[in-house]
Amino acid sequence: MRREREEEPNIITFGCRLNSYESEVMRQHAKRAGLRNVTIINSCAVTAEAVRQTRQTIRRLRRANPATRIIVTGCAAQTETDQFAQMPEVDHVLGNADKLSPHSFTRLAQTAPPRLQVSDIMAASCAQHVDIDSFSGRARAAVQIQNGCDHRCTFCIIPFGRGHSRSVPARDIVAQIHRLVERGYQEIVLTGVDITAYGAELEAGPSLGELVQLILRKVPDLPRLRLSSIDALESDPALVEAMASESRLMPHLHLSLQSGADMILKRMKRRHLRGDAIRFCNTLRELRPEIVFGADLIAGFPTETEEMFADTLRLVDECGLSFLHVFPYSPRPGTPAARMPQVDRATIKARAARLRAKGEKARRNLFDTLIGQQLPVLRERERTGHTPQFAPVRFRNAGVPGKIVMARIVDYDRDHNQGQLIAEEIAND
Repeated sequence: MRREREEEPNIITFGCRLNSYESEVMRQHAKRAGLRNVTIINSCAVTAEAVRQTRQTIRRLRRANPATRIIVTGCAAQTETDQFAQMPEVDHVLGNADKLSPHSFTRLAQTAPPRLQVSDIMAASCAQHVDIDSFSGRARAAVQIQNGCDHRCTFCIIPFGRGHSRSVPARDIVAQIHRLVERGYQEIVLTGVDITAYGAELEAGPSLGELVQLILRKVPDLPRLRLSSIDALESDPALVEAMASESRLMPHLHLSLQSGADMILKRMKRRHLRGDAIRFCNTLRELRPEIVFGADLIAGFPTETEEMFADTLRLVDECGLSFLHVFPYSPRPGTPAARMPQVDRATIKARAARLRAKGEKARRNLFDTLIGQQLPVLRERERTGHTPQFAPVRFRNAGVPGKIVMARIVDYDRDHNQGQLIAEEIAND
């Protein structure tokens, strides 16, 4: 959860980078509509825990500020509308498509606004694009290139919160990035629900890799371009080519892998097997040795045996994963996996802990290789930032946020929550 800068409207964002982008869209719409004394909760539905945290936050906010109007939106509001509409603390519920429409906020500014504005997300036929001027308090900007998902992984509720896959036209994406670079942003992250599906429904494409190449060609003043989570199997040849040849495309990919066991991947209805993931990582590492991989992994998926879980642990080494996002499996009502034989909660919790420990070791191994190197780091705050490999950095001295500076990595903080590199800025001669 990220709490935005204290101003009207107050926006609390859960979940993914796409939600962060959409929070900025809502901030812009709410300001233009003249909304005051409102709190917007932009929710996530990826796990049952994410939905629980949203409800908990709503109740806490109501106790702390009885006078504020609470507006709930996001994936959880779309998939579990009735649950949030029945909460006495909630004043309004906005669907995922409705939150991006300025008319929704105009209606909220009326004397008697509707309590529910939740349209059929499956009827959405195009990605709603809104130009964003800035990202409050952030040095890195996210740009939506795609929304929705046409796949039906058996554990996932998100397609029912986001609708079908739909892409933002390339010309709008390039224009948005031009606008942000002119305003001083040094790094852009391309985001969406399933960005490797980008362009599939557009008559003339392009593919994700072709879009990346187009952006780097059309926006020569952009120092750093980064991708959010991708599906490795659906990565097109142009993306592999760009990663191998374009230094401004950051050497970091976060992969939606979910498991290292072929039987579990089949029961998840994933489109790849463990061998596909290993080959993809090895190919890109040969083409660009400094590349770093992260991955989403689920512990305790239904029917997962200890041997199957061991396959996932081994995948961390075989793919050379450095950053793990571990999800203890939780059943989402309405998904096929919720009807499969379940692993007991204690085993799920224990496996998630073992997988996180494996990830912490892999992260430390990466940090060891970076100590002593000189790397360009984007200062996101006065003392913190990220390397091109997305390794977190803490500077010994304060500096100006928003700038890319050369830094010498001197150590890492082993007491930090997940580890953090320590760096000294190298003064320009």
